[in-house]
Amino acid sequence: MKNILKVKSTYIGIGAAMALMILGSCSEDFLEEVTYGEVSPSEMTKAENVEKAIIAAYSVLNGQIDDASNAYNSPASNWSFGDVVSDDCYKGGGGTGDQNQIHQMELYGTTPSTYDVERKWMALYEGVKRTNEAIKLLDASEDFDEGLKTQRNGELRFLRGHYYFELKKIYNQIPYIDETAETVSDYARSNTEYTSAELWGKIEADFKAAYDVLPNSQDEVGRPTSYAAMAYLAKTYLFQGKWQDAYDATTVVMGGDYSLMDDFQSVFLPENDNGPEVIFAVQYSINDGQGSNYNGSIGDRLSAPGGPFYAQYGFHRPSQNLVNAFKTDASGLPVNDNVDIADTDFVDPRLDITIGRPGIPYKDLGILYDDSWARDLATYGPYGPKKRILSANSAYHVNVWPYVDALNYYIIRYAEVLLWRAEAAVELGKLEEARTLVNQIRERAANSQYVQALDGSGDAANYKIGTYDTVWTNPDDAREKVRMETRLELAMEGHRFFNLVRWGIAKDVIDAYLEVEKDRRTHLTNASFTQGKNEYWPIPQEYIDSVEDGLVTQNNGY
Repeated sequence: MKNILKVKSTYIGIGAAMALMILGSCSEDFLEEVTYGEVSPSEMTKAENVEKAIIAAYSVLNGQIDDASNAYNSPASNWSFGDVVSDDCYKGGGGTGDQNQIHQMELYGTTPSTYDVERKWMALYEGVKRTNEAIKLLDASEDFDEGLKTQRNGELRFLRGHYYFELKKIYNQIPYIDETAETVSDYARSNTEYTSAELWGKIEADFKAAYDVLPNSQDEVGRPTSYAAMAYLAKTYLFQGKWQDAYDATTVVMGGDYSLMDDFQSVFLPENDNGPEVIFAVQYSINDGQGSNYNGSIGDRLSAPGGPFYAQYGFHRPSQNLVNAFKTDASGLPVNDNVDIADTDFVDPRLDITIGRPGIPYKDLGILYDDSWARDLATYGPYGPKKRILSANSAYHVNVWPYVDALNYYIIRYAEVLLWRAEAAVELGKLEEARTLVNQIRERAANSQYVQALDGSGDAANYKIGTYDTVWTNPDDAREKVRMETRLELAMEGHRFFNLVRWGIAKDVIDAYLEVEKDRRTHLTNASFTQGKNEYWPIPQEYIDSVEDGLVTQNNGY
């Protein structure tokens, strides 16, 4: 299939010398040291074994950390952490009792004992731990090629930056552990040892170190480049409101060999998922010898939309609010009135690439999406995910359990970098540059292949998308337009909630959303967002119980 960096869990059996501290799922072994083999320390520092340890650090990027098939509780795509808790999506599935803990998340009733809160923490700290151990082994290796050692160290610094970035944006005040950790107890750290600014500084330092030594391109596409490190550094600056730094970082990335693909829909095909628009991605593969296809999109397997071609798991369901956001006016610009779309309305063509809508053809299957596909239609409405669902005809899709795909998850794509630059440009007073950047995104959508009617008679809906042709002079208006474009372009990709939080508008947007959506979907009746609390998830209770009493401070409100 794809020529990618192999990320099987090859560390199993590598040995006790790695001191692999699994942050387990039970309180009594949350910091338990687990031995996976009997390889001596001297063997572990041989180049081939160090490479295996490095691959082990990559292998948990997809959120799969054990032999269970529930990476959907720690998904790399953050579909539950970034979409379901926003105005973009509902949990879906077979009613509110199906994965009820995610239902509680969408009601903002998360607790420190919520399973997904614990599972995501475990997966990310597993990534941190493996990265730290690989750095130590790499440093200790005497037969590892010196030039390659520098590059591999950059890769590991990048990976650690990624894992900590995810932890920071989800849990905010987190324990920070680096490669100086030697024992299990070294991982039992306070989450207030460093201030928020200091934590961001440590994440920045990893990406800067990676940028300084990584090559501009890699032979194996799963490995990060210097441009990927700079792009992630730009994102780190963006989350802190460091606008000039973010702007300067995007300048570097835009000097790389990246571009928007001509067709929006083609971006989300496995044949293209290491193409010119993808800066860094979690590499997925199927039928590669890994048991249960755990190297596939295991964290997203519950998104299967049902119907005659797919399993009817029916999670990650688009909200009516998101559907309505794609409505356009006679000029092809967003209306954003949250009035339900009618058949005669103009709509952004990205709507029917992103979302399955009744009466619109679904992929290349020769069939119209029907509301009967929607599991628990009465609760969650008729819409289904589409953008990151592969055709059931694709060789990159598994039609049997666990129903996974080999479509990579894009952690950063070039369109997002352009939107980050537009954001920074607005804050720096460069409104016309922001308009030009947003128009680039909209022009690509306008020039893409639109979804066609089954009989070939033309477009499947009244698609109309235009560019902003009037000079932008009002910063507030420009800011709103950039944010709207960000929502439309990145919908269903796991970013929405985190963007609302960093923009400082989560409370206002979610309150306005719930005021209307509760009348549409009664499963949201008890939803209530508390400002100063629900912007972040709680520190897992099992971690608190596993360390010295008083060492951890719970996040506000929990």
